[in-house]
Amino acid sequence: MQDIDSLYRFTQASNGQDNRIYNGTIVYYKQQLFILVSDYIAPVKIRADELTANIKLKVFPLWWGGGVASGGGGWAQGWGQGWGWDRCMQWEPGPGEGAQAPAFDCPVWCVLCRGCRARLREACQRGRGAIRLPTDMLSIKLPQLFDIHQVPKVFREDGIISGYRHPQSSALDCILSSFQMTNETVNIWTHFLPTWYFLWRFSVLCSTLNFLSESYTWPLLVYMLLICVYPFTSSCAHTFSTMSPEARHICYFFDYGALSLYSLGCAITYGSYVMPDCWVNSWLHQHFVPIAICNTVFCTSLSCYSRFLEMQFPHRSKVLRTGAFVFPFIFDNIPLFYRLLLCCGGSCCHSEALSSHCYHLLFAFLTCFLFASHLPERLAPGRFDYFGHSHQLFHICAVVGTHFQMEAVLADMTSRRAWLIAQAAVPSFLSTLGALALSIILNLGIIGIFSAPLLWNHHHSANHPLTPPAKRKQQ
Repeated sequence: MQDIDSLYRFTQASNGQDNRIYNGTIVYYKQQLFILVSDYIAPVKIRADELTANIKLKVFPLWWGGGVASGGGGWAQGWGQGWGWDRCMQWEPGPGEGAQAPAFDCPVWCVLCRGCRARLREACQRGRGAIRLPTDMLSIKLPQLFDIHQVPKVFREDGIISGYRHPQSSALDCILSSFQMTNETVNIWTHFLPTWYFLWRFSVLCSTLNFLSESYTWPLLVYMLLICVYPFTSSCAHTFSTMSPEARHICYFFDYGALSLYSLGCAITYGSYVMPDCWVNSWLHQHFVPIAICNTVFCTSLSCYSRFLEMQFPHRSKVLRTGAFVFPFIFDNIPLFYRLLLCCGGSCCHSEALSSHCYHLLFAFLTCFLFASHLPERLAPGRFDYFGHSHQLFHICAVVGTHFQMEAVLADMTSRRAWLIAQAAVPSFLSTLGALALSIILNLGIIGIFSAPLLWNHHHSANHPLTPPAKRKQQ
């Protein structure tokens, strides 16, 4: 049940006439009766042939009859739901009328528009009687799902055939869809639930460490904040990405921005706790965080730009987006890679931190592989639509890898504390929380720059619905 004014944007009628549909209008068109209910004051222009062509998705069926006054009939045959007249609506006879319900010789449809529920009875009472819907049919129900050929190309995923949500879902529909089985449900929950796990770990650390006055813990504070933010942002992006094509892009812009900030948090903690002993106070150590800030700008810009290439050059878009996140990851882990090389040469002793770092790198590799390969759904399209496709596995590997990274950072922070305080400069506000604040401002600016043309085009098309596409390009 979608808003008519959002589904059909003030289009001209096919017969050249201006089909105006007002609140409560009852229209008979092509041997079908439409009862249109809306609180939308302005008249809505709509192509009636489009309405009938999309009737299963856009209108609410009241009666599909063939002169039969109850049960079965064309309604059950046409839709397979088994709902007849007495189930779909009730007729209240007017004065002097018989109690027998009338039989329509044509299908009856109730077109539910914006704010329809409060106006339903009032609009229908303009006839000789009142049409009433059962209470359970007006209650909140889970949104309808669609197959890949029923949604626009921008919403399609490689190897995923079914379980798509409506491409113009309301915010409520998006929230409700997280409680039904869609191809995004596991994506939503595999990052929403870990958010609470990381928040719990953060709260435990807050009770044992003095983040306010002890500057040595500030890099960990930044890191813990960001490992709580990035899965929550990802969960929200997957939840609300089907409100419109523009909303889908903007949601993932924020997702990319949160991931790039997470890479900054990794750089701040690695520069403070993981840096090899021989690199402490070196040029790289002193410039590690400023370079990481530049990497966040690069990562967010390139990943957001890649979405504009997605339709025309999907392979190039995937390569750019993967590279946008691989590059900051490689830079952040340069100190760790050097430590592991020293250990392979026998120049260091085995520690709990290095074991956790190795597990983190293993899951990071799996995360990148799943994101780039689209396995296993590419091998068996349609088999992994709801469970087991690459993006779900990618989420799980990313979260597990973050867990091992957090344990490794905590181990290094504790075991190397005395040596780092004695040999290295104490982390400053500018290099930790100040760097985070600057990166947030820069990333929001980048997201705003990439979102502005999408919002402008959406606003322009809404205000100039009858302008031909050629003239829009000229403007």
